[in-house]
Amino acid sequence: AHSAGLKKSAAEDMSEEDSDEDEKPVKQEEVPKEFVPKKLKTGGNFKPSQKGFVGGTKSFVDFGSWERHTKGIGQKLLKKMGYVPGRGLGKNAQGIINPIEAKQRKGKGAVGAYGSERTSQSLQDFPVVDSEEEAEEEFQKELSQWRKDPNGGKKKPKYSYKTVEELKAKGRISKQLSAPQKELSQVKVIDMTGREQKVYYSYSQISHKHNIPDDSPQQPVGKDSKPQGFALPELEHNLQLLIDITEQEIIQNDRQLQYERDMVVNLTHEIQKMSEVLSHEEKAISNLSKVLEMVEECERRMQPSCENPLTLDECAKIFETLQDKYYEEYRMSDRVDLAVAIVYPLMKDYFKNWDPLKDCTYGTEIIGKWKSLLENDQLLSHSGQDLSTDAFHRLMWEIWMPYVRNIVAQWQPRNCGSMVDFLDSWVNVIPVWILDNILDQLIFPKLQKEVESWNPLTDTVPIHSWIHPWLPLMQARLEPLYSPIRNKLANALQKWHPSDSSAKLILQPWKDVFTPGSWEAFMVKNIVPKLGMCLNELIINPHQQHMDAFYWVIDWEGMISVSSLVGLLEKHFFPKWLQVLCSWLSNSPNYEEITKWYLGWKSMFSDQVLAHPSIKDKFNEALDIMNRAVSSSVGGYMQPGARENIAYLTHTERRKDFQYEAMQERREAENMAQRGIGVAASSVPMNFKDLIQTKAEEHNIVFMPVIGKRHEGKQLYTFGRIVIYIDRGVVFVQGEKTWVPTSLQSLIDMAK
Repeated sequence: AHSAGLKKSAAEDMSEEDSDEDEKPVKQEEVPKEFVPKKLKTGGNFKPSQKGFVGGTKSFVDFGSWERHTKGIGQKLLKKMGYVPGRGLGKNAQGIINPIEAKQRKGKGAVGAYGSERTSQSLQDFPVVDSEEEAEEEFQKELSQWRKDPNGGKKKPKYSYKTVEELKAKGRISKQLSAPQKELSQVKVIDMTGREQKVYYSYSQISHKHNIPDDSPQQPVGKDSKPQGFALPELEHNLQLLIDITEQEIIQNDRQLQYERDMVVNLTHEIQKMSEVLSHEEKAISNLSKVLEMVEECERRMQPSCENPLTLDECAKIFETLQDKYYEEYRMSDRVDLAVAIVYPLMKDYFKNWDPLKDCTYGTEIIGKWKSLLENDQLLSHSGQDLSTDAFHRLMWEIWMPYVRNIVAQWQPRNCGSMVDFLDSWVNVIPVWILDNILDQLIFPKLQKEVESWNPLTDTVPIHSWIHPWLPLMQARLEPLYSPIRNKLANALQKWHPSDSSAKLILQPWKDVFTPGSWEAFMVKNIVPKLGMCLNELIINPHQQHMDAFYWVIDWEGMISVSSLVGLLEKHFFPKWLQVLCSWLSNSPNYEEITKWYLGWKSMFSDQVLAHPSIKDKFNEALDIMNRAVSSSVGGYMQPGARENIAYLTHTERRKDFQYEAMQERREAENMAQRGIGVAASSVPMNFKDLIQTKAEEHNIVFMPVIGKRHEGKQLYTFGRIVIYIDRGVVFVQGEKTWVPTSLQSLIDMAK
């Protein structure tokens, strides 16, 4: 805010600055109320009149009239600071408006010699209120302070009083201050305030120093000195001592009271705590007694002479109640011992006449219920060492396992269905380590023994029918059986001929079980040589073709790899086939028959085999032979239209190949795009310079062109500290005399 207490908006400022008109006088009545001063800051009790100053309206009609000869900056500045025409200056508008009037003295006397010299204006602005009497009174009052008491009486003694509350407060403060005083307790202090020098050994000694009367002799009574009428320093000292002792007692009692109050609060909290503990203990006692009752009831019904013997279902219900209602007690109690005493005899009785292979799901439900009741949640390990701490694992091992051992001992491995079903139905109920034990220690040795006694030549039941059902349960555990099975199959295949299709039926189920490497090795060793012999025996005769041997070989396509099959065809089939084609073409053939023969053989092969480059080459070779035959003049005369037919055949075959290849490429491109390889490919450098740039970025090397410098028309670049140029995909580095071609890697090494 400005000094006049006003703040004008920018818009008002602008309007006032722009107008060059003369200010119109403002009437006194129009002055806003907040500008009327509440209390003047000048001396005296000046009360502004409501009507305004005398001659106020006249005085500022021509106020600042000289400014019409200047630029008028004074008026504008005043207005900016909140000045209102017709008002006084200052925050509360307390300034006078009219200039100060002068009053002429009558004679040549001093100031005030001719009475009051105030003008009518000053009387109007600052009316006189205080009278002469008041001034006189004040003067007398000030004067009396310097005089002696006219009565000449003695000064009254001043008493200082302390309330109990003040004392208590002082006691509390001194208690808080006592801690730092301990640190200052061992300080040597020399007191030189008295007549004699004294030595204290702590500050506290000074604070406790009493005004004990000095032993020094009294001053001799002189003529001028008045004898003291009532001087009893000992009494004063004793009284002071009594007062101090009383003060201390009050403080002490206050502290004691505070302590007792705190003690009461503390004890109420203690009582509260103890009552809570008590109620908790009472609840625990009642729960335990109920649990005990239930257990004793079980025990009573377990006795052989009892009329209402306990069943396994009822027992499970009792344990469920214990777990739901009395969970804490149930967790605390030793469940293992409880289960051993109550559940084990009932469980033995329950499984007495059980045959797992006939009724595989018998007992799964009840055992599942007991699993949730007895199994220890905290046990994360599944090793057999948990028996002592986990009642359920112990129950399964001691009661259930013996039945399983007996049944596996009598079981025939070829009859695998019932045993697999039995273990499948129990797999989620029994602990993992027990299942592992059954599979590793009981089932696997039986299977191993059976595989050893198996003979593929004499056995009517194929081996996969009683080994493969175990795959879901045993998985990798069956690996050791595969090697002997392969050996036995290899021995059986020694005298085999491809015309016998039973071999394929026996081997096919094993294709996905053996690892791809071992399967391929088995095929190459035992099957492929026999198929090669078979193809060797095949006679290609266009006039009377026996296809059996060819079918026997092609039948194995899914079993042996494409590369093996192509190898067989290249070695044992195509040389003969091309030879027959050549000899047929040289004996003035019917070209339509040749075309049919060619297409017929080609249709014998699957698309996968035909797509192989080697097979393509062989068929293209046949087309070339046919083309050469028809283009020689002799053949052309023999049969009209043959050349066109063969050319058409060649064209369609090549187009088929091309379409097939294009389709394959498109598929590959789609696969690549799905795998996201396309993304990486887009960032591959387009030319050699881009490649250098990416390498420079990778190795944090500066690579930039040297402006205005060329060598044989080629732009020079700086690569780190080396100067290079690029010519047809080769980097040349500036040597001592010549430019040396350099590999990209050595360039990076040099730059580093």
